[in-house]
Amino acid sequence: MYTRIVELTIKPRKAREVSETINDKVLPILKKQAGFVDEAVLVSDTESTRILGLSFWNKREDAERYHREQYPKINEILEPLLEAEPVIRTFDVHTSTTHRITAGKAA
Repeated sequence: MYTRIVELTIKPRKAREVSETINDKVLPILKKQAGFVDEAVLVSDTESTRILGLSFWNKREDAERYHREQYPKINEILEPLLEAEPVIRTFDVHTSTTHRITAGKAA
């Protein structure tokens, strides 16, 4: 399993709007992507302008295809609510109780 972590720095007092936009506009796009498994959105409780989006994918290739084909559209949807360009990091999932992955068995 593979994950993309997208760190958003949003405009002040826009956390609710960003969360609603992700739920209403971004998730429907993600759910249609081959290899998409899950999405978690984390809103910082100490920094009101920070949100993390964690998307989980079956394979790196699925996430890379999504990034090429759909992410520009999603970035365009969110751009008016952001203070800065999103920062994207990617990881192999090592362990997950939710996705029943044991240490070292992610591949």
